[in-house]
Amino acid sequence: MPSGTHKKIDAVFEGGGVKGSGLVGAISVVERLGYRFENVAGTSAGAIVASLIAVGYTARELKALMDEIDYRTFKDRGTLGHIPLVGLLAQLAIKKGIYEGNFFEDWIRGLLLQKGIKTFGDLWKPEYKDDPVFCCRLQVVVSDISRGRLIVLPRDSIEYGIDPQKLDIARAVRMSMSIPFFYKPIKMRTREGVNSYLVDGGILSNFPIWLLDDGSDDPEWPTIGFKLVEPEEGTPHRIFGPVTLFAALFSTMMEAHDARYIKDVNFMRTIPIPTLGVQTTDFHLSQERREALYTSGVRAAEDFFGRWDFEAFKQMQREVTEVRRRETVWKKGTV
Repeated sequence: MPSGTHKKIDAVFEGGGVKGSGLVGAISVVERLGYRFENVAGTSAGAIVASLIAVGYTARELKALMDEIDYRTFKDRGTLGHIPLVGLLAQLAIKKGIYEGNFFEDWIRGLLLQKGIKTFGDLWKPEYKDDPVFCCRLQVVVSDISRGRLIVLPRDSIEYGIDPQKLDIARAVRMSMSIPFFYKPIKMRTREGVNSYLVDGGILSNFPIWLLDDGSDDPEWPTIGFKLVEPEEGTPHRIFGPVTLFAALFSTMMEAHDARYIKDVNFMRTIPIPTLGVQTTDFHLSQERREALYTSGVRAAEDFFGRWDFEAFKQMQREVTEVRRRETVWKKGTV
């Protein structure tokens, strides 16, 4: 760990829709303990938080944003969606999503511009210009459902004919939070001329803790995961029609990642933040529930850092690597 007033960490933030207040609570503890974020990555809501941290927002500023935002404004229906009776079905059939997502994209772009940041190039690190992982402070995870591929931006934007440094951050985050059926997917054309639809990164990897690993068993500073976890028995999904059906479907899919959770060495570097039964698409989340989520994040982070031992983590990582190496050698020897 570097010496000095601030200790560096990299961070990967899980997606979770409106449950982002839990992430912010944990971030407040990170700052209080004197850590400084070096590289950040995220999926969906995690991408929102990661992008704001990357451009310089503090935990206090993030808390204010989470408290004041009305999630219902993100439900911006297009012209078709306002047609009585058949509007939602028409929006889904033609736009492939109930909501346009324009309000959200304008909102996040405005926040980034307040810090003087627009494109990934504004976050570029010249000293790592030849390293696809660490050339930029921010990594955003997106799912290309047309090609069935996990996309990491900005590095993979080249596949769509876009210079990674010129890629608009707000656009990338808008892709990452595009909950299927809820938000219109972003359509992109690959360099081969194939149309691709890009949606929520959580479809393929809701918690890419591996994303900022450098392959070393002795990293200079750690990568910490911020994971939103559900209780064993979650709050039942109430289904009244197609919209709530899609919400329940997506929440179940996202929360299945939690059921598998994280194995072996990754558990040691993960802050598991209980989400208190709040659902991914609860756009009517009350202020009281937001505060409860924030407090949950604070307590989870305090518990984590109370037992965190970077040297012990690195030792376990080396042991796991050695076990896996031996297993590989053994399997090759039995072929």
